[in-house]
Amino acid sequence: MPPVAHLQLPLIVTLLLLLLSARVMGELFERIGAPAMVGEVLAGVLLGPSVINLVTPSPELNVITDLAVFLLIVMAGMEISPEEIRKSFKPGTFWLAVFGFLIPFITGVSVGFFFGYNPFFSLFLGLCIAITALPVTIRILMDLGKLQTSIGQQIISVAIFNDIASLLILGILLDFPGEARSIRQFAVSVGITTMKLLLLIALLYIAYQVIRFASRKLDFITTQLDRLLLFLKGKESMFALVMLFILVFASISELLGMYFIIGAFFGTILIPRTIVSRNDFKRVKEAASGITSGFLTPIFFAAMGASFNIRVLNDFTLLAILTMAVFASKIIGGFIGGRLTGLTTANAFILGIGINAGGIMALAIANIALTKNLIDVQLFSILVLLALITTLVTPLLLKLVFRYSDHKEGIIRM
Repeated sequence: MPPVAHLQLPLIVTLLLLLLSARVMGELFERIGAPAMVGEVLAGVLLGPSVINLVTPSPELNVITDLAVFLLIVMAGMEISPEEIRKSFKPGTFWLAVFGFLIPFITGVSVGFFFGYNPFFSLFLGLCIAITALPVTIRILMDLGKLQTSIGQQIISVAIFNDIASLLILGILLDFPGEARSIRQFAVSVGITTMKLLLLIALLYIAYQVIRFASRKLDFITTQLDRLLLFLKGKESMFALVMLFILVFASISELLGMYFIIGAFFGTILIPRTIVSRNDFKRVKEAASGITSGFLTPIFFAAMGASFNIRVLNDFTLLAILTMAVFASKIIGGFIGGRLTGLTTANAFILGIGINAGGIMALAIANIALTKNLIDVQLFSILVLLALITTLVTPLLLKLVFRYSDHKEGIIRM
């Protein structure tokens, strides 16, 4: 198929086209009961080289998508608190999460090796399969009315663990130099990267302990914070302070040679919610959600669609095997972990299905890998399709298994 001629549009016009088409398509998909994200990505596919070729990636657009990734990670982090992480690492839940992450991760890496990808690419495949998009999972469970149930909370715990493990491994991969040739160079590189990661974890732990200590002097800290906010004349001062807090950790992550989203994610989790009042935190979250969901997220997903190129997609065997690998490995991993931790057969099966939605996080990792030239456009296009398929199918499967489970429980109670 001959390439379609491309007209280079100004950035503002590109943003206009991406936002308008993404909002329209997102709205259409919402109205038919499908995730808006799918419609937004498809809007970009229509505008990109696959169809009319009006929009292609550019350095300016990459800056916008980087900002979108930053705020998407912040929004994901705002759904988690340190206390929830502690719950995720209870002995029972921990093993459930380990199986829910390791089996999909190993499966993805194995598929990469089977198709002849080098270890680096194969590890990225493993991450994209293993990760569970926490914001998407929360939204699915909320829509089904199952977020506050026991099985719903266990799905969230596994999703938290998967996100944390995936981002930590991503940090190691992005810091690993490609020029290492000998085993000695490889060992030294891994050692240095691991030390950087341990240093970041140590700094995060110290920050957590400082925040816990400050929380004990709650009256004094909140009084001083209120005085600072009264002193500041600028609008949205609390939002600015929270963003500064997160950017400090994102900057530390970058200075250590790791990608900024690692520090941003953990920095957001560490926002002192005992010091920042519930109302203030809610306002900050709403402000971040407004700019993210209303503007940057649709542009990000549409830009991902515009980076997708069906003309280079010729390995449909890999796509089919990866799709089967995602669902099979996560269902099996969740089921084994669930049964080992005492869940019923039905709930273990529900958990395996519930951790399938890769969505936002998988696209974010794929976008990072593409912009860093770590994967080619064909593999990126496959990962985009994979994220769309899991995001579309997971809610449908969960709805069916929850309906069956509720019906069965109703019969037993009768």
